[in-house]
Amino acid sequence: MLDPMQYAIGAGAGALVGFTLSLVGGGGSILAVPLMVYAVGIANPHLAIGTSALAVAANAATGLVNHARAGTVRWRCGAMFASAGVLGALVGSTLGKAIDGQRLLFLFALLMVVVGALMLRSRRNPGEPDANCGRENAPKVLGLGLGTGAFSGFFGIGGGFLIVPSLVASTRMPMLNAVGTSLVAVSAFGLTTASNYALSGLVDWRLAGVFVLGGFFGSHIGLRAARHLARSGRLHSVFAALIFAVAGYVMWRSRGALVGLMG
Repeated sequence: MLDPMQYAIGAGAGALVGFTLSLVGGGGSILAVPLMVYAVGIANPHLAIGTSALAVAANAATGLVNHARAGTVRWRCGAMFASAGVLGALVGSTLGKAIDGQRLLFLFALLMVVVGALMLRSRRNPGEPDANCGRENAPKVLGLGLGTGAFSGFFGIGGGFLIVPSLVASTRMPMLNAVGTSLVAVSAFGLTTASNYALSGLVDWRLAGVFVLGGFFGSHIGLRAARHLARSGRLHSVFAALIFAVAGYVMWRSRGALVGLMG
């Protein structure tokens, strides 16, 4: 049972996660899991993963509503990507529960570094404003959706940091549209992963509730910041910098798992 201070920290962490989701379409569980483990004080990494997946799914839905109102969501692409990814998330989350929690966090950080490097490579590509999804790119969209969903479920994340670059790569849509569209899949992947973890009793429902409440307020601020950064062309760089910062911290905190991986 958590104390009131831990719930207060959880609400503040939720605001930060909601802000990040609306800003870059990712960072939900990538921030939420470390915050729950190291700030709120959840000792069991799997409980933190299951709880964050539920909270991030709800926060992503709030961000999706805000982006939809702003007209930045490509619904067909989001539906195609999410439909393929849900199957992958179900399989991935089942496998993830069987892996040691600290090793999972360390592998998680390595994945973040790779994604950050890929986003820096594409920062000078403004995208095609009229890009959408159809027969010509459907195999690529569905294939990347399936693979991203599997990674999302395995690491217990909403997957936005993987979904956004995957949408850009498969459709060539602008970054801001990829951010808005990614929230369709983030919501679906997070809910799938959370449901799987909940069946094993690995969700703290009260903590998830205060996380969602904080995220509701953070998401409104994040959307305004995303519009500003997209206009200035700095959204890719901010996205990558955030990934590298969190990856470094997670690697440092879970560095003991490196010995286990090499043993």
